[in-house]
Order: sequence, then structure tokens, then C-alpha cells
Amino acid sequence: MLEIRKAQERGYADHGWLKSYHSFSFADYFDAEHVEFGSLRVINEDRVAAGRGFGTHAHRDMEIITYVLEGRLEHKDSIGTGSIIEPGDVQRMSAGTGVRHSEFNPSPAEPVHFLQIWIQPAQTGIPPSYEQKRFGPHDKRGRLRLIASPDASAGSVTVHQDAYVHAGLFDGDERAVHTLAAGRRAYVHVARGKITVNGVALVAGDAAKIVDTSQVKLEHGDGAEVLLFDLA
Repeated sequence: MLEIRKAQERGYADHGWLKSYHSFSFADYFDAEHVEFGSLRVINEDRVAAGRGFGTHAHRDMEIITYVLEGRLEHKDSIGTGSIIEPGDVQRMSAGTGVRHSEFNPSPAEPVHFLQIWIQPAQTGIPPSYEQKRFGPHDKRGRLRLIASPDASAGSVTVHQDAYVHAGLFDGDERAVHTLAAGRRAYVHVARGKITVNGVALVAGDAAKIVDTSQVKLEHGDGAEVLLFDLA
């Protein structure tokens, strides 16, 4: 079964300096039919104006992945981590027992466009931790590259949940087929461009929920950047 979630159906918030689309219920946006999908709890597509950002705030018991599409995002947290996240970088922060952090656009002129993804952990109360790795265009071109997993497979960042996150770039004849094990489900989010998922044409911001299906086929990409979540 394949259920399409169109980009324009998402929640939207415009705070001036921040424009955010919510694939799942978040903050003031609530949709009983789109609260979570398996352990996947949040996909926010955020655009933050130059020189602006999120002040220091707290999280706990959540696996948080930041995936930058354009621009640069500066991260600082209470466990002593500070970094700049750029396109191709994948940052994972396990909030665990509690962490405070800030996210800021350091550019004086350019906005930053990124996805913030929350995955609910399999176990609560773990020590907070942070990890950042780079997966350049050559890693994702014409294939699904594993970027997050519960066991750091293939050099991916580690999430504390039975969830596997893949990223891919597709144009023209490039295609990929992802096989789902029995009892697993997939969520495909089109970050930009256009692509066909199991025969259905999707555009940037669209998503597909896939259950009771053994394969996910991605083809006919046009400037497509795609995230695929393989979930218990």
C-alpha cells in the first residue's frame, strides 16, 4: 500500500525569520492522521533568514538528525559540541537525559534551508551524545546511501532505534530499488526536484508512506534529492 502526502497538505508556520513546513504534527500544527509514522516523529523543512536562528532550548529522549540542503547552520550544545553543518553533512544528536542547544544561520546575507528530523529512541534515559559525518554528492549519486542506522553500518551515523535512513540523488536514467524485509515499512521524503516512487510522480515536499510492500522503486528523477526511511 502506498499513501501520498502532498507538499501543500503539510502544516506551515511563518515567523518572518523562520518559514517551516511540518510533515507531522508539531508545535501549533496538529493533524490526528499525521502524528508519526512508526518511530519517525518529525520532518520539518525549515528556512532561516540570514543572521537569525533558534536560541538555546532543551530536548530530551529524541534522536535528532539535521540535513542541510542549502546554506550553513551553526550548532552549539550543552555537552560542549560546536560545529558548522553544510550540504552533505549529517548531524545526529541524541538528546537522551537532556541537552540544551542552539542553531543559528551564521551568514550575513544568505538563508539556510534544512530538514530537521526526529526519531523516537528505542530506549529513554540514555546519555546525550553528538555525531556528524559527511556524505558528498558522489556518495549519493544514482543510489541510496545509508546515512543513519542503529549499528553505524557503512560508516553511517548511529541512531538509537531500529531505523535506517538513506539519501540519494537521481537524474534521468538513474534509479534505485530498496527491498523491505517482512514487517517493515518505508517513508520516502522528496527534499527537492522530482522523482517517481513505485510509479507515482512526486515533487519537492511530497512524501510516500509505504506498507505491506516488498520493494520501493525510485526512478525518472529530475534534480531529485530523496530521503528514504526503513522503519520497524
